[in-house]
Amino acid sequence: MNLNKSRRWLAGILMLSIALSGVTGCAANKEGKANSSAGEEADPGEQTPMKLTVMLPSFKTTMPEDDSPVVTEIEKLTNTDIHLEWVPDSSYNEKFNITLASGKIPGVMLVKEKSPSFINAVRAGAFWEMGPYLKDYPNLSQTSAIVNNNISIDGKIYGIYRGRALGRNGIVYRKDWLDNLGLQAPQTIDDFYQMLKAFTTGDPDQNGKDDTYGMVITKFNGPFEVMQTWFGAANKWGLDDTGKLIPAHTTEAYMEALRFFRKLYEEKLINADFAVMDSSKWPDPIVNGQAGALVDVTDHANRIEEKIHAALEKAGKDDESKIFMDTIGAVSGPKGLRALPTSGYSGLFAISKSSVKTEDQLRQVLNFLDKLNEEKGQRLAGNGIEGRHYTFVDGNLEASKDEALLESEASGLNQLLMYLPEDRTLKLKASSVKQKSEAVQKANESIVVTNPAEPFVSDVYSQKGPQLDVIINDARTKFVVGQIDEDGFKAAVELWQKSGGVEYVKEINELYQAASKQ
Repeated sequence: MNLNKSRRWLAGILMLSIALSGVTGCAANKEGKANSSAGEEADPGEQTPMKLTVMLPSFKTTMPEDDSPVVTEIEKLTNTDIHLEWVPDSSYNEKFNITLASGKIPGVMLVKEKSPSFINAVRAGAFWEMGPYLKDYPNLSQTSAIVNNNISIDGKIYGIYRGRALGRNGIVYRKDWLDNLGLQAPQTIDDFYQMLKAFTTGDPDQNGKDDTYGMVITKFNGPFEVMQTWFGAANKWGLDDTGKLIPAHTTEAYMEALRFFRKLYEEKLINADFAVMDSSKWPDPIVNGQAGALVDVTDHANRIEEKIHAALEKAGKDDESKIFMDTIGAVSGPKGLRALPTSGYSGLFAISKSSVKTEDQLRQVLNFLDKLNEEKGQRLAGNGIEGRHYTFVDGNLEASKDEALLESEASGLNQLLMYLPEDRTLKLKASSVKQKSEAVQKANESIVVTNPAEPFVSDVYSQKGPQLDVIINDARTKFVVGQIDEDGFKAAVELWQKSGGVEYVKEINELYQAASKQ
């Protein structure tokens, strides 16, 4: 070998050594993880962690850092190098819109609602459509068809939703009052009416006084919308005999429900101030022994039960073995058992095309989201690390009492939970009332009334929706309290139609027909 060749050979070895040293340095970054990112396609043959930024809302001032123990364990599970971009919840929507406008969108961001800005960004091609890929992942493939329909835009899926109980709505009532009156849990609408009447005219608390009434309602419209479905009314939109979508408030079933509400008001089976009562005070009349029932999410049963026991304990009169509350999903009406569903989700995770540039990278991100839904992933995000953030005492889960530790390392990570296909986190010991609530919510899934227009985004509604809603909601309240009759309500429907309702119905049906042809 001559001198020049020798020098070139040594120089080559030196350069290769420097290059390898640089790669090793990158790989050592963040506990041995490589520096490939969702924006830089990695060699498929290398099992290097993917860099991924996730934008999430924060609800406390102290949130887990990227190098916290739980985040590190999640990274190991998902083979990902995560940067968590925490945004205060109070300013999240503002930051969300600014981020969309900038075009520099993180790989994954939580979308709190199908807002016009998100829809416009989707239509402009800013986010990946995920529908065709979900079947390839063990957990994401088990998402609910109903909820996917609810989150869809123009018939396509642009996010992985954070699951919530679809059948969460029901009836919550004082079981001790029902027992005192010798009654059974209501099964039909008439049974429900008779229960409210007995709570009002009987002596359900056995104090010898006329000081109780049937059901507490607030200015929140939810209870009316739940009860309307019992009478056969649609969930916002239903199909007529010709296959055309029509608003629920234009149907006879809706009118039947209004007559029932008016009867409850006239007979003083509900509180007279419902139209102005603040929703934050909703459970108070039940806890205080004034009202016997409410219609809303069944979770109220357990919360009210705990408050009643707490009040009795404070007064030195508590009997821990006594059960005060119970819950059922619905009562049977003209079309059998029907329940108004929730949307089934609380936000969704969208994947940005500006950061996640290729299909291979998209699949890496979907794998990250899928693994977060494994039992280990959910328990890390929801509970933390055993021995540090929780322990088991006599077989029961106990969270750490070190609030500062929980906040800095674990608590906020529940924003990553999707619960797909189910909640796999560890639970505190549940009371019998809470167990009943959860069972009711699960059973309700088979009787929920879906909204066929849920996926459609109406330009008319975006502009005139609040005005249109106020017309009908105000007319419903006025009818219930006797300020207008049925002709007055029909006049309000005509005003709704003239104020943009006709165009709204036309647009929704055009969107529905277009989707049906796909």
